[in-house]
Amino acid sequence: MLHSLGVHTLQLLTQAAACIFLFPRFLLTAVMLWLLDFLCIRKKMLMMPTAEEVASASEGPPPDDPPVCVSDSNRMFTLESLKAVWHGQKLDFFKSAHVGSLAPNPEVIQLDGQKRLRILDFARGKRPLILNFGSCT
Repeated sequence: MLHSLGVHTLQLLTQAAACIFLFPRFLLTAVMLWLLDFLCIRKKMLMMPTAEEVASASEGPPPDDPPVCVSDSNRMFTLESLKAVWHGQKLDFFKSAHVGSLAPNPEVIQLDGQKRLRILDFARGKRPLILNFGSCT
């Protein structure tokens, strides 16, 4: 009982430390998303064509760029995008593989389901171990 309480307390402290560490990064990303939306809206409002430009544009070739349409469906600063950014930053923070450190060595189960090994148990000598996570579809 006391051991599981200690484990849960440690997990809670780890999550709290991650939130404190990631919050400034998250705020910076949120500001960048807001600025992108603001610039797109400002560009749309400042570049609204006059009636003369609309008439002359309809006679000439079509423009290279598609028309800019800013709506709620294509904004970047939404609750869903902010949730995705937060989740992605948490996943990045808690990942076990980091550049310059040793490769993770998780446990794998062979196809027969009887024997459990580690991934690096399959490495032979100085030959590199290649894992292919491809699809056969």
